Parts: sequence; structure tokens; C-alpha cells
Amino acid sequence: MKVLMIGDVVARPGRLAVMERIEDLREQHSIDFVVMNAENVAGGFSITPRLADELFHAGVDVMTSGNHIYDKREVIPYIEEQPRLLRPANYPPGSPGKGVWTGEARGVRLAVVNLIGRLFMPPADDPFRVADEAVRSIDPAIKVRLVDIHGEATSEKCAMGWYLDGRVSAVVGTHTHIQTADERILPQGTAYITDLGMTGSYAGVIGMNKDDVIARFTSAINRRAEHSVGDVRICAVTIDIDEETGRAREITRLSLPHQS
Repeated sequence: MKVLMIGDVVARPGRLAVMERIEDLREQHSIDFVVMNAENVAGGFSITPRLADELFHAGVDVMTSGNHIYDKREVIPYIEEQPRLLRPANYPPGSPGKGVWTGEARGVRLAVVNLIGRLFMPPADDPFRVADEAVRSIDPAIKVRLVDIHGEATSEKCAMGWYLDGRVSAVVGTHTHIQTADERILPQGTAYITDLGMTGSYAGVIGMNKDDVIARFTSAINRRAEHSVGDVRICAVTIDIDEETGRAREITRLSLPHQS
């Protein structure tokens, strides 16, 4: 099975790139299943039901998220009814939505788990303990298991990769919007990368207008940052997974320029 996992999609430039290229990417890389991090889709903060539906219709199978998932009020009732839009599984009990999805793609059963880190992040439950619970909750017959750990600290994401090695097919990091070059297959067969990177405009600072962000660092007046435009790239990985064992055979990093 070939899986495409797309890094944090930021604002209009990022979501247009995904919608315009996803069919081409599926065909070019023989992709069976697409996971996309959606926490920055709507102007850089959260996602709306309309945009989620557009992305699902375009060919995204499951969306993960992170600390901005509830920034748009209208997403709260939507995430309760749409199981393919995940929030971190280690959010407090009773949080809207689910942190684990199980389903089928092209005759293969698979699972997606969304976690959030605790270092330099808003308060959340222990992601390692919740990862154990999530893995135990998945039917043992489901071998293809994908994990998005949304975190600031590279050490925490790397630790999660080692912690889950051999128990899941892939652990990918999101949140920093900076793609790392450490993709590899861990000894027990888990594909790993510390951060998928950002899908959006690289003409600014992590997808936001550079002047707005610089003003935050140089002035006491904190103005809202708008998203940047231009120099759009799609950052992702493709992962080839053995359907019988769940072990990853290959992980390939992508950083693709895009013009709408």
C-alpha cells in the first residue's frame, strides 16, 4: 500500500495547491490513501466545514490537526459528525471529535492516530500513555497504522518514533512548518520523519506575512499576522507499506513547487 502524508496545509495557497495537485500526485506515486494535516487551512487557523468538504471531495481521505483545531467555532459540531477529521487523541476527555480513525482503502483496513506533544505546547495529556491506549484500541487485524504527532520539540517527536517502532507503520511529525531531512525506516519497520513541513507559501515566515511576523519580534504592538502569498510548495512523504505485516518498506520525502 502506498500512502501520501501531507504536512501542515496553511491558508488559501496551501489548500489550493493540494486541491489542484492531489489527483496528479495520486497517479504519479500510485497512492492508495492520503492523510493531510488541516489545522491551519482557514487563513492559517483551524478549518471550516466548507473547506473540509472541499478537500475531502478533492481526494484527501483523512485529516489530522493540532492546537488550532478549535479556533473556528463552526468546526466543533462538524468534527463531532465527521470521523475523518481528527483532533489530538490526548486532548481532555469529552473534547469534540475523535483522535483515532479506522477504515478501509482499496480493500485494505487501516488506522490513523492523531497526537499532540506537551513540550512548548498548550496543556494536554501524556501522548505516550495515550499512544499506548490508541494502539491497543485498534483491531489487531489492522496492520497499516499511521500516526501524526503534532509537536514543537524535535526530541519529543523523535522519542515517539522510537516508542512506537514496530507497533505502527509510520510516525510523522507536524507543527513546526519546517521540513526535516531525517526520513528513515526504524529497526522494527516504522517509517519516521521528525516534521513533514508546510504546504503553503514560503514567501513569508512559516506561511504568514513576513512583515507582520517581524513586527511581532521587533515591536510591543502585536498585530494579527495574515498569510503570505507566492513561492508555494507542497511538503509531504510517500510511504510504501507491506499490507500483511504493517512494516514500512520505503519512505520518500517530497518538497514540490506549485503554481496555481
